[in-house]
Amino acid sequence: MKFGVVVFPGSNCDYDTYYALKNIFKQKTAFLWHKEHDLKNVDCVILPGGFSYGDYLRSGSIAAFSPLMQEVKEFALCGGLVLGICNGFQILLELGLLPGAMLRNEKLKFLCQFVHIRVENNKTPFSHQSKKGQILKIPIAHFDGNYFASPETILEIKKNSQIVFRYSDAKGQLNEEANVNGSAESIAGLINKAGNVLGMMPHPERASEVLLGSEDGRIIFESIIAKLS
Repeated sequence: MKFGVVVFPGSNCDYDTYYALKNIFKQKTAFLWHKEHDLKNVDCVILPGGFSYGDYLRSGSIAAFSPLMQEVKEFALCGGLVLGICNGFQILLELGLLPGAMLRNEKLKFLCQFVHIRVENNKTPFSHQSKKGQILKIPIAHFDGNYFASPETILEIKKNSQIVFRYSDAKGQLNEEANVNGSAESIAGLINKAGNVLGMMPHPERASEVLLGSEDGRIIFESIIAKLS
C-alpha cells in the first residue's frame, strides 16, 4: 500500500500529511510534484491543504490546471481513492470531481480553530471505521470554506448520501453557531457519487496525535488503510 501527497507551490500541509502517514501510520508515502505526470503507482492520492499558487484568481483554480492533475483526474475516474483536504477540497471542486463551489467564509474572516463534525455517512472508504452520528474534533484553517451548490445539486447529493461530514456542536446538534463558515447544509465533507473521492475542509492530519489536541482525525486515515489492506 502506498500513499501519494501532491505538492504545489504554496502547499503548507504537505509535510504534515506526509509525516502523519509515514511516521504515525507507518505507510509507504511519496511526494508527487505537481509538474510531473507520474503518480508513482500509489494506491491513494492526497491533495493537501495550503494556498496553492497563492490562491490567486480563486482558491484551487490554478492548481486544477497543473500537469499532474490530468493523471489524478484519470486515476479518480478509474476508481482510485482521492482525498482532498482544505485547499485539496477546493481543487477537487475546480476539477469537477466533486459538485459545487467554495465561497468566502460567511463572516469574511480566516478561521483557524478546532471544530466538531458529525459523521453522516460511515459507509465510505474514508469513514467506515467510524459510527454514524459520531462526533469528531478536528481543526480547520481556511478563508474560503463556505460550501455552495445550487438547490438542485443539494437535493441530489442528499439523495445520494454524499454528505459525509457536517459541522455540529459537541453534542452533535446542527446550528448556525456550529456552522462556522456558513456552508450549505453545514457540509464539512463531501464524496462523489462513485464513492472514491472525498473532499473535506477540516484537517485530519492535524488531529492524529494526542499532543495536537485530538486524535479524531485518525479515523479518516485508518479507514483508508483498512479499505486498501
